[in-house]
Amino acid sequence: MDVRRLQLLLELSRLGSMREVADELGTTTSNVSQGIAALAREVGTALVERDGRRVRLTPAGARLAEHAVTILAAVEAARLDLDPGSEPSGVVRVAGFATAIRRSLLPVVTDLAETRPGVEIRIHEHEPLEAFDLLARDEVDLALVYDYNLAPVAWRSDHEVTALWRVDWGLGAPSTGTRHGLADRADDDWIVNSRNTADEEVLRTLASMAGFEPRVVHRIDSLELVDDLIAAGLGVALLPRDHAPRRGVNVRPLGDPRVELRAYAVTRTGRSRWSPLRAVVDGLAGRTG
Repeated sequence: MDVRRLQLLLELSRLGSMREVADELGTTTSNVSQGIAALAREVGTALVERDGRRVRLTPAGARLAEHAVTILAAVEAARLDLDPGSEPSGVVRVAGFATAIRRSLLPVVTDLAETRPGVEIRIHEHEPLEAFDLLARDEVDLALVYDYNLAPVAWRSDHEVTALWRVDWGLGAPSTGTRHGLADRADDDWIVNSRNTADEEVLRTLASMAGFEPRVVHRIDSLELVDDLIAAGLGVALLPRDHAPRRGVNVRPLGDPRVELRAYAVTRTGRSRWSPLRAVVDGLAGRTG
């Protein structure tokens, strides 16, 4: 059913005259009559009947007019919800890696609770490959992901990407000992991420340049758990330079080439015009340091 014709029917139920409906909506009596007739054909039953010089709604027309109140209100609510200029209100689903959630998203959640109380954020912790899949299937509205300068992500044509922040990575190893270079760790066991491939790709690139093939033994997501394994002497790993490791672990510069993790906020093309999502993305973009 055409909602514009529902509006005609609703006004007719209220005013009782097609001429008055035409005057109210700034159209002609003929357009009102044709619109009501077309609506009757759409629903398959008569909606009005003659009552002297006027018309009145049939029982079916009266029932449809009652539905029209709810339908038109829902359409208007949807229009306002999707209006980029409206007050943001709605649930925004975010999938992201733990560091970005802590560093970028949680401060935005706090700010929006005060400035945009109609926006609700639901958080799911995922590594980039998982977050991209959820975004592609419309199971989340926003993905917080990362790549490395030595392992750049291949963006899809339907991705809208906002760069957030960057951080240098170094060699995480026990603080005891004198083997500080990457090549000095050729015989060590290595720890990489278990749910993403980018850091292992970076490691293998660096190791190849240093003349060895890394022996990847452990696959761990949590940086804190990686610290525990390093402190226990179970391996070494690439770690962010701004990471505060546990006692017994040092993160030293890698030298040349530099390794840099780059964080991004990613939405599907055109989706960020939805005002609640726009509020979240704008908040994240304001915290790029």
